[in-house]
Amino acid sequence: MESSLIDSMMTASRDFFRLPPEEKRKYSNLLDGKHFQVEGYGNDQVKTRDQRLDWSDRLHLKVEPEDQRNLAHWPIHPKSFRDYLHEFTLKSKIIKDNILWAMAKLLGLHEDCLVNQFTDKALTYARFNYYPPCPRPDLVLGIKPHCDVFALTVVLMDKDVAGLQVLRDGTWYRVPTLSNNYNLLINVGVAMEVMTNGVFRGPVHRVVTNAEKERISRETCRFVEDISKVNLWFHVTIRMANKELLIHFSKGMNLVTRKLLRLDIAELSP
Repeated sequence: MESSLIDSMMTASRDFFRLPPEEKRKYSNLLDGKHFQVEGYGNDQVKTRDQRLDWSDRLHLKVEPEDQRNLAHWPIHPKSFRDYLHEFTLKSKIIKDNILWAMAKLLGLHEDCLVNQFTDKALTYARFNYYPPCPRPDLVLGIKPHCDVFALTVVLMDKDVAGLQVLRDGTWYRVPTLSNNYNLLINVGVAMEVMTNGVFRGPVHRVVTNAEKERISRETCRFVEDISKVNLWFHVTIRMANKELLIHFSKGMNLVTRKLLRLDIAELSP
């Protein structure tokens, strides 16, 4: 992906979040100011009075299939936002397809095996995250610990401010930034963990806040149209390709299913 496109996409994202509040509210994810919807600008859905909210603002947009885009939620300011997002979506799809081809080869399957599970109706969302400076970063998280439910997520990270952390063996590890360069990070989701029988795992991750600096990231999240059909198909394919993997599939199914149902992971919070 060209660095000029990445720079333009991040600049347009930053410009949107710096718009006046009344301008951003035109794209609110609350219908009539009350009813939450996934698409649009805003924060978490508030379900309980004592719910812990993330220290972030988000813009969530459906980008694929193209004929299902709701342009009412796509900002017209800055003027270049829509064009850059469209181009960035096309480039991200190429990256995701290349990753899926490589993963299939590592599994010993035909290279088109994973790519073919995503039809033209498979959903892809773009999510823009804005983390303003936080006066108490020791108490507040930008995003709570979680696993992505998607198949793959392409994350365009802030080049100046780190914040993403990954949990491994009970320890949180910081994902570093590259000085003066944007990072494209590929995150495996729980759907892909199910599809590959746990060979590729969806990591638990979170975002910490910064007391002095704002941070922006941009994600492209790709869904599988019907995970139940994928599971059945892979069951047959894996049995033909690797008997041991079929046995592991049967034993590990409960664990993977629990992760797919997204159990409460509050115990992982600091």
